[in-house]
Amino acid sequence: MKLARVIGHVVSTIKEASHQDWKILVVEPMDLAGVPSEDSYLAVGLCQAGIGDHVLVLHEGNSIRALTGNRKGAVDAVAVGVIDYVQSAGRQFRPGEVGGGNR
Repeated sequence: MKLARVIGHVVSTIKEASHQDWKILVVEPMDLAGVPSEDSYLAVGLCQAGIGDHVLVLHEGNSIRALTGNRKGAVDAVAVGVIDYVQSAGRQFRPGEVGGGNR
């Protein structure tokens, strides 16, 4: 899984039948300090996340197929949870807060 920030969403009125009713998010992977760690990409949103939310993104085919119940749809990434906070070394912080990284 990866930590990411939702930076947008895709509006598509015509989709493959296997993708109907799915919200497609634009996510930007980041480290705990909030620094982007990779280029942004698309992920199916299964957790009601919106722009600005921090999410957990899953990249594993069999797990994605199990979560979506769709054996035929082509999905590379799924946002599976909205992150409230991270707990590490006895501290709690939101991703990107000052002091959140391990530098």
